[in-house]
Amino acid sequence: MELVQFLNQYQKGERDFSHVDLAGANLSGMSFRDINLTGANLTAANLSWTTLSNAILTGACLHQADLRSVNLNRANLDQAILSRAKLHKADLRLATLQRGDLNWADLQEADLSGAELQGSKLEQVNLEQAKLNGVDLSNCDLMEANLRRSSLINAKLRESNLRESNLEEANLRDADLEGASLTEANLHGVYMRGCNLKDVDLHRAILTGADLSDVILDSADLSRANLTGTYLLKASLRRTILLRTVLQSVYLLRADLTEANLRGADLREADLSGAYICDASLSEANLAGAYLLETRIVRTKFEQTQMTGCCIHNWYLEDVDLSKAECNYVFTRFNYATKNPTDRFPVDRHFLPGELGKSTSEDSTIIEVSFTIAPLWEVLALTITQVELECNDVRLEVKSFETRELDYLLRLQGSRLVNSKILAQRILKLYPEVAQKFQEQRAAIYNLMEINVNANIATLVVEPTSPVAQEPVKINPQQLQKDDRQRIYQEVVNQIQHIIMFQNPARFVESVQRLLMFLQDKGISTEEVQKTIIGRILVKRSHQDPEFQNQLMEWEQKVDESARFSLVGESIRLALATIWAQEKSENS
Repeated sequence: MELVQFLNQYQKGERDFSHVDLAGANLSGMSFRDINLTGANLTAANLSWTTLSNAILTGACLHQADLRSVNLNRANLDQAILSRAKLHKADLRLATLQRGDLNWADLQEADLSGAELQGSKLEQVNLEQAKLNGVDLSNCDLMEANLRRSSLINAKLRESNLRESNLEEANLRDADLEGASLTEANLHGVYMRGCNLKDVDLHRAILTGADLSDVILDSADLSRANLTGTYLLKASLRRTILLRTVLQSVYLLRADLTEANLRGADLREADLSGAYICDASLSEANLAGAYLLETRIVRTKFEQTQMTGCCIHNWYLEDVDLSKAECNYVFTRFNYATKNPTDRFPVDRHFLPGELGKSTSEDSTIIEVSFTIAPLWEVLALTITQVELECNDVRLEVKSFETRELDYLLRLQGSRLVNSKILAQRILKLYPEVAQKFQEQRAAIYNLMEINVNANIATLVVEPTSPVAQEPVKINPQQLQKDDRQRIYQEVVNQIQHIIMFQNPARFVESVQRLLMFLQDKGISTEEVQKTIIGRILVKRSHQDPEFQNQLMEWEQKVDESARFSLVGESIRLALATIWAQEKSENS
């Protein structure tokens, strides 16, 4: 059909031009809305700036056609031939391009948002800076395609062939690429946060500087890929193949590396803080200068692994053999203010072969001790001194003390690696013994150190240990000032808490009774201590230690009437009633 005839008929209202031959025709800038060009021959035609919205171009041939800035919004191009067509800045929103041939087509800066491209041929297509948000490109052949800086947010690329494609700085946030092939693809600086990359083939791919945070890379193959400087925060890399992968300075914070194969991987200065590495292989890997802060490593292989200069601050090892790792020294602390590792270990020498492997899963320079109630600092200082004497090659320094919701956390730093778990247990066991001795000898200790103490408080802390022990000096309650009363009250409360937490009822009842009577003798009310504080600590210890609850019940059944109805006895009976009510409520 001649071009003039075609134009005349369209102007007269004709819309069906199926199989028309307009090869090479110049239709630039014209409007052909709702036209039917099914099977039309538009080879090398000039359709730049043409409006073809809602047009039907099923099976049409647009090979080498000029479609720059064309409007093909909602057009049907199913099975159309667009190979080598120029579609620069084309509007293809919601267009149908299923099973279309777009090989070598130029779609630079084109908008294909919502378009249907399933089964299309897109080999070596140019989609640089194109918009493909939400597009379904599943099973498409995009080999050697140019997708540089393109937007593929929420796109579907399952099982697609993207081998050797260029996705540099592309945005694939939340895209689904499960099972896709990206072998030797260029993904430098790509943004793939939240992507599904399960079973993806990224063998030899370039991922330098990419953001892969929160991605799923389970069972993916990244062997020999380059991920230098890549962000993999909280990424899932379960059963991922990272054989000889370059992971220099990569950020793997809180990543899951369960069963990952990192054999021969380059992890120099990588940050694996908080990562979980279980049943993995790090054999022959290079972890020199890596950050393993609070990293949990379980049943992982470290044969011939380079570990010199690693920062192992608060790491956790379980069933890990480090005897075959190659390491000269490690850093045991990290300064969060300066962002630098500190405390080189060993200080002035290198590890002997296999020496790092002698440490256990609890070996650390940091010892964390959890107290149920706030410790007395004088007693704590003496306890730490006693531990240092028992371990004469270890010096302990208090680093921090934290009041938490359910306990009090003391952090100590040792002068060398120690079994922190055993040392913490020793401190907790030794503390009540030292506390008892300190209470008995406190006045004498203060006298030896020439420390002047208010007489009221001095007599308070010397708790009698037997009925015949010396009673505290009697003081006229009117002589006590308000501040003195408050200090004495708090001192007694602290002692009561310690006594109840570390002694059985047969021992603590009489001691606590004397302390309560001591308060009353000073004119200080004991109502709150009896009704609230004693009951609360009894209930708390009972929840932590069921045997203690049995001890309370046994004491209440066997003790004589005078003890049962004493100040402490009433508190015990009230605590037992509270415990029984709570158990009944939980069981109902």
